[in-house]
Amino acid sequence: MSIKPILYQNGKCRMIDQRLLPAREEWRNYDDYRGIAEAIRTMVIRGAPAIGVAAAFGAAFGARDIEAAGFEEFYRKLEAICSVLAATRPTAVNLFWALERVKRFARHHREIPLSSIREGLLELAVKMADEDERTNRALARHGNTLISRRARILTHCNAGALATAGYGTALGVIRAAFESGKEISVYADETRPWLQGARLTAWELQRDGIPTTLICDNMAGHLMARGEVDCVIVGADRIAANGDTANKIGTYTLAVLCKEHHLPFYVAAPLSTIDYDLADGSLIPIEERGREEVIRHGGVELAPAGIAVRNPAFDVTPARLITAIITEAGIIRGNRSGDFLDPLKPFQKKNVADD
Repeated sequence: MSIKPILYQNGKCRMIDQRLLPAREEWRNYDDYRGIAEAIRTMVIRGAPAIGVAAAFGAAFGARDIEAAGFEEFYRKLEAICSVLAATRPTAVNLFWALERVKRFARHHREIPLSSIREGLLELAVKMADEDERTNRALARHGNTLISRRARILTHCNAGALATAGYGTALGVIRAAFESGKEISVYADETRPWLQGARLTAWELQRDGIPTTLICDNMAGHLMARGEVDCVIVGADRIAANGDTANKIGTYTLAVLCKEHHLPFYVAAPLSTIDYDLADGSLIPIEERGREEVIRHGGVELAPAGIAVRNPAFDVTPARLITAIITEAGIIRGNRSGDFLDPLKPFQKKNVADD
């Protein structure tokens, strides 16, 4: 059974510290928005859907502690809290989607007592966590139809239960295939520099008894050339309106390899990951993280002192390289021409006005 990395218990938001896996399973408790913002920024919790849920709890905790004479003052302070949370990770659109939903809820209920708004925001955060797991399971059912009975699947980074409120997106599809009795096996890319594939994906799939082989990132092309990979499934942090997709650095490389070897390349993500305000992937902000993540691991120096470092956390895969986008509403198939715009429009998720 897949883990739930973020829970609401006894008035606190509990998160498994993903920086410590697989060596230690350690949970941390948060009850204020600044703590949750730091947890997102420092990768205690990561993965676009999980970040969105965490931010909703952070905003709800911040709202609970706001002192205000009326709604206008309350809302100004809520916006400031949401700004702190929004500044933690710029690429994952689910973060901004969740915070906008929080603010929209407050605006829609401006006529009720502030105490009721505070309670409602906490209920909304709990609701969003429950919705996310249901969304992942629906997405996984659709994705399972694309998986052959003995598929050898390659995945990158971690788009599993740990990256969501439960079950997972790319790993959700893999789980659904395994649970349906298919004899699948998985190659998990290690995913430098944070090693999410080695530490998190391998850990999740091993817990579930799904046959998994860990490989270095630069081994994927070799395995494809030998005919040992049948498809690639990845998650997403933001999908532009035309289908261009931002995901963990190294994803674009896999998509290019898939094209060369005539393999399907699937993206699994909830509709909340689609950013209809961005026409294409060139407009997606790419987070650049610190040099220490590249030159040091586990306290061990890996590179010469003073060496210049680049550390983009994500890259963008053009829509023309994506075979299909798997969502909770169904499968959006690409035409390899780079134009997902029209197929995406019918799937546009309307904003929830009043929750």
